[in-house]
Amino acid sequence: MTPNAEPVIAVVDHGAGNLRSITRAIQAAGARPVITTDPAAIVAADGIILPGVGAACAAMNRLDDLALTDLLRERVAAGVPFLGVCLGMQLLFGHQEEGDTNGLGVLRGRVRMLRPGVKIPQIGWNTVRATGDGPLGAAGSEGDFYFVHSFVVDDADPADIAGVTRYGEVFPSVVTHGAVWGMQFHPEKSSDAGLKLVNAWVDLVRNTEAGKAGAA
Repeated sequence: MTPNAEPVIAVVDHGAGNLRSITRAIQAAGARPVITTDPAAIVAADGIILPGVGAACAAMNRLDDLALTDLLRERVAAGVPFLGVCLGMQLLFGHQEEGDTNGLGVLRGRVRMLRPGVKIPQIGWNTVRATGDGPLGAAGSEGDFYFVHSFVVDDADPADIAGVTRYGEVFPSVVTHGAVWGMQFHPEKSSDAGLKLVNAWVDLVRNTEAGKAGAA
């Protein structure tokens, strides 16, 4: 694939949320989204997005029922670019307090409820601060993004945390680990700042595929 080619992005439909907004954002970034639960389509895709709102236990049960849990882990291990959005970011990690279940476990950390003292869920715009140079810009850069969540990532590898947000406490709101990215907020609902992040991830997909082609 050349850097300007149209990558195919598999959007995993595990029944947790409206997928129209994220597919429009992917199209705006110059990629072709395919909403699917078909393992063959996921294997054939240049990149994978796991979106979603709702309960972790129900989402993981659905992935198990679709025989996608191990496949998604295998695609991550193979270096396929992967983006988890909102619940999808939380499922990148291990133990999930909600439903006392386990996520994909492809990143170090666990997921727990926001600490008492704030209204739960957090719904609305909040600030994300870049912890280092990366997809959010230079270290210390800030932008506002749209959140809808009750749970946060805890005990993540500090090297994986690219952005943090304060809502009663400071928690990871963007993570990056190689070709695996996660965003606790909804970039597709976060105006230009969110679309810029989607564009950056789609560029990662293009560059990954171009690199593979060059090495072949």
